[in-house]
Amino acid sequence: MVTLFKILLVVMIITIGMMIVSILKGPSTFDRLNGILVISTDIIVSLLLIGLIDGRMDMYIDIAISYAILGFLGTVFIADFLKGGNKKNER
Repeated sequence: MVTLFKILLVVMIITIGMMIVSILKGPSTFDRLNGILVISTDIIVSLLLIGLIDGRMDMYIDIAISYAILGFLGTVFIADFLKGGNKKNER
């Protein structure tokens, strides 16, 4: 099973590399934001795979949950910024 987890970890790292290329070459801001979200999800899965390989799943679950919360909040703030922020209507 550990060999399978290591192979999946390598696949996740390759996916992160492809998304970095997508972020750098993305034709629009939303494509780049989507690449950032995929990288965030892949990092969470990679953390859990490292926990399975290391045998300390309890520690890595806490780190992955914290990273997921921070990633979600970052996405909300970036989406709010792209929308235009909290501009008040001027008369």
